[in-house]
Amino acid sequence: MSISEMISEQKLQERIAELGGQIKADYNGKEITLIGSLKGGVMFMVDLSKHLDPATTEFEFVEASSYGDAKESSGEVKLSKGLSGKLEGKHVLIVEDIIDTGLTLGFLIDHLKTFKPASIKICVMLNKPEKRAIKNIDVDYIGFDIANEFVVGYGLDYKGKYRNLRYIGSVK
Repeated sequence: MSISEMISEQKLQERIAELGGQIKADYNGKEITLIGSLKGGVMFMVDLSKHLDPATTEFEFVEASSYGDAKESSGEVKLSKGLSGKLEGKHVLIVEDIIDTGLTLGFLIDHLKTFKPASIKICVMLNKPEKRAIKNIDVDYIGFDIANEFVVGYGLDYKGKYRNLRYIGSVK
């Protein structure tokens, strides 16, 4: 397997700082709960949170996937870790590593709505618009639009490996 650098560590960190500034300004002192999507979104969420107000930011995590160990979505989303906190009346920001088909995010949005939050917004590090199967998902904050390539690094994996690359790499 060959991996070529697509987005450098420096570009990732610069864009994350920009997103953090935009989110901080948009929420302007409101309390927000970041919902991190395990396992891929952890690195992005941690770095993003460093640019938000610590006095108004809470963390929660979910684990849902339609990929398993494959390079293509199975079409079926499985939730393997649910929420531990209460979200009713809270502003929720889903922090996701990547949106491609939209199946996982669509599932998470529907699941989170049952908790009656005040608002739900979405922040993704990578967006693959040409792969979208679920068209009605509005992503509020996008790090990078990318082509329909299989990518690893900075939290993204292939069979559990390559998450700890400091950059986003395209798999050949």
